[in-house]
Amino acid sequence: MSGSIRLFVPAALAADATVPATAAQAHYLGTVMRRAVGDTVRLFNGRDGEWTGRIADLRRNAVGFIVETQICSQESDQEADIWLAFALLKRDATDLVVEKATELGVAAIWPVVTARTNASRVNLERLQAIAIEAAEQCERLTVPMLHPPRMLTALLDAWPTARRLFVAAERADAPPLAPTGASSGLLIGPEGGFTPVELDVLRARPLVTLASLGPRILRAETAAIAGLARLQGAGRG
Repeated sequence: MSGSIRLFVPAALAADATVPATAAQAHYLGTVMRRAVGDTVRLFNGRDGEWTGRIADLRRNAVGFIVETQICSQESDQEADIWLAFALLKRDATDLVVEKATELGVAAIWPVVTARTNASRVNLERLQAIAIEAAEQCERLTVPMLHPPRMLTALLDAWPTARRLFVAAERADAPPLAPTGASSGLLIGPEGGFTPVELDVLRARPLVTLASLGPRILRAETAAIAGLARLQGAGRG
């Protein structure tokens, strides 16, 4: 079972259900992995837990599965309720942040545009594919919700007032990022950090807590991973 291919599918999962998949998954199974009708797979959709299934039909651009047995329930997923917001980076760095944030269990990802952001456009379809692949490989039961980019002030306006937002603020007089088991979020700024005006805007928001990730100036993608590791570790008790 541990060697079975694991795939995310949007369809409902239940015993004996017939589930279609994408042309890309058909290519992956048939051409890349050399699988055939009758081979076992593992399926999850973020709602119904994880199930075993078998390839019922495999063609060049289509694949279908028969769902068999549930191997774990959705309730067994103990991911911490953490959101990540980060200033968009160059493509490879943004890809890395999405991949590692998924592996570290974030529930939602919010790309942000700031004064010093390195990019203002993003291919959400590409990032969604990266998040799905990371979820498949790290064996989590959900895929994080990926939001379209928004300006920093728009992010703050949309942020739930009950969810504490920790902001990694380099060179600011801020306490170390403290573990918390509560629902929370982490905001990572761009290379070069937030501007003084942006820091003033952040400080003025009651839901925001500025925090330090240590004495060194980290690359933005490193800061995202380091900060999430602290919060995610706390969420697991």
